[in-house]
Amino acid sequence: MTYGKRLTTLALLDSIIVLSAIYISYWTLNPTIDIVKNPMILVTAVTIFTCHHVFAFIYKLYNKAWQYASVGELIAIVKAVTFTIGIAALMQETFYGNIYVRALMITWMLHVLFIGGSRFSWRMFRDNIMNRQKNIKNTLIIGAGSGGTMVARQLLHNHDIDLKPVAFIDDDPRKYRLDVLGIPVVGNSSDIVKTVEKYKIENIIIAIPSLSKKEINRIFDECSKTKAKTQIMPMLEDLMTGKVSVNEFRDVQVEDLLGREPVELDMASISEYVSAKTVLVTGAGGSIGSEICRQICKFGPRKIVLLGHGENSIYLIDMELRKLYQDQIEIVPVIGDIQDRTRMFEVMEEHKPFVVYHAAAHKHVPLMEYNPREAVKNNIFGTKNVAEAADTFGVNTFVMISSDKAVNPPNVMGATKRFAELIIQSLAQHSNTKFVAVRFGNVLGSRGSVIPLFKKQIKAGGPVTVTHEEMTRYFMTIPEASRLVIQAGSLAKGGEIFVLDMGEPVKIVDLAVNLIKLSGYTVEEIGIQFSGLRPGEKMYEELLNENEVHPEQIFPKIHIGKASVINAEVLSQLINKLLNMSEIEMHDTLIAVANNKFDSSRFVPVAN
Repeated sequence: MTYGKRLTTLALLDSIIVLSAIYISYWTLNPTIDIVKNPMILVTAVTIFTCHHVFAFIYKLYNKAWQYASVGELIAIVKAVTFTIGIAALMQETFYGNIYVRALMITWMLHVLFIGGSRFSWRMFRDNIMNRQKNIKNTLIIGAGSGGTMVARQLLHNHDIDLKPVAFIDDDPRKYRLDVLGIPVVGNSSDIVKTVEKYKIENIIIAIPSLSKKEINRIFDECSKTKAKTQIMPMLEDLMTGKVSVNEFRDVQVEDLLGREPVELDMASISEYVSAKTVLVTGAGGSIGSEICRQICKFGPRKIVLLGHGENSIYLIDMELRKLYQDQIEIVPVIGDIQDRTRMFEVMEEHKPFVVYHAAAHKHVPLMEYNPREAVKNNIFGTKNVAEAADTFGVNTFVMISSDKAVNPPNVMGATKRFAELIIQSLAQHSNTKFVAVRFGNVLGSRGSVIPLFKKQIKAGGPVTVTHEEMTRYFMTIPEASRLVIQAGSLAKGGEIFVLDMGEPVKIVDLAVNLIKLSGYTVEEIGIQFSGLRPGEKMYEELLNENEVHPEQIFPKIHIGKASVINAEVLSQLINKLLNMSEIEMHDTLIAVANNKFDSSRFVPVAN
């Protein structure tokens, strides 16, 4: 219905209600009175009729969405009617010397009853009649606080959503058996399973924004025992900034179940050293590199240089950033291979960045076991090229992305990352550039990580392949990893290896089970198959070995490792010999160097 038709309809309806209320009240008090010809009644009727429409416009009774009517709308009706009757009483006293109180009181009550009834009947029609035509799903809301109340109100009022809140669950015993918006609080989180069965729940919404990761994990474990779909309300900051609305629920993600709280960053120090500066990111098209670019741009650098070997990936991040920052930041896409030493020096000389984030690397463990020479060329020589170019052209800070696999590595990938750490630590001893490395565990959702593989296997109907039932890994999200890298740059003094306190390691099999449940299946439906350790894989990952542990934290949840350093001359000679070795000799030498078990005079592994 158009606004004009809606306004005309409501005004006509109110006119009928107003006149009916007046004549019914006088007729009720005196059935013999001639309500049509009585001049006092006629003047009163005209006064109330006119005043009602005036106050209806003042209180916007014709502009309200009555299908969502609540107490506020009722108060507006009462105010409009009360002022209308008050003016009618004043008119009677002025012109007739008497106020017919009983008649006006009945008129007031009928007025409120009929006007309010006509409005709220539409809401009842929407709530009860129209919803029967939809496939409404009974919904359980976890949390009867402010978040849960917001969700319930949206579900009750927004009839485009096919969810009907029928019960609350809350761990606060003071709320048990209370009604919130007419919806009962039926128990605590241990009652989720029986509540789902009792109320025939098809959808569960977790609506407690303050929940810790561990609490979300605990509640999700209970929800996963049912067949109901589990979702979570948006974050409050997204609601406040208008990115999403309350009713835009999202599925629970693996990130929600990590059991580790995100690291809070020192935004002021990051902004101080990034704002209005030139920043260069290698591997800018990769999972970590592209997220570093996104995070960096929030701090307003003068220029950001996107360096990468893959044409398409650089194109994608370039287009994404231009869409958001093209009028604020100079964005320069550069296609180049870090193995090309001349190209790296050209880029560094042309742009002279203040800070370099080195994210380009080969990182797939089994693949690098089969291709050790490529791992050496990219992870060692590529890092050496970029780092020495940064040193030559006076870069202030160089931050290298390392890995927990660089600790006591049994594999080529981890060994080359440790070798790259040794290179920048060696440079840090004599350079004006502050060289640092950042180690963290596996990144959820990054290319080549286990999560996309598991999702693909689940989509195909299973089974999900896990290497070993006891294998554990540290996990963090891509944004967290990127923010840690940026924070490390602001803390750098030169030569450090920064390590994030990543909490407790996660069993890969538990991760697989959670992903299966999040996908709406049971473990029995998909299945889990143990395939055994692949070449170069470790059962458990470490972030620091025993000799590197430093007890103090330089920043909340960020440690500095006391990693050993190799003599610069020995390191240089060793690097020069690497590519002339056979793949077997190369493999053994890399592992020995990375584990500090090599003969520096002959560059061969020390016998055990």
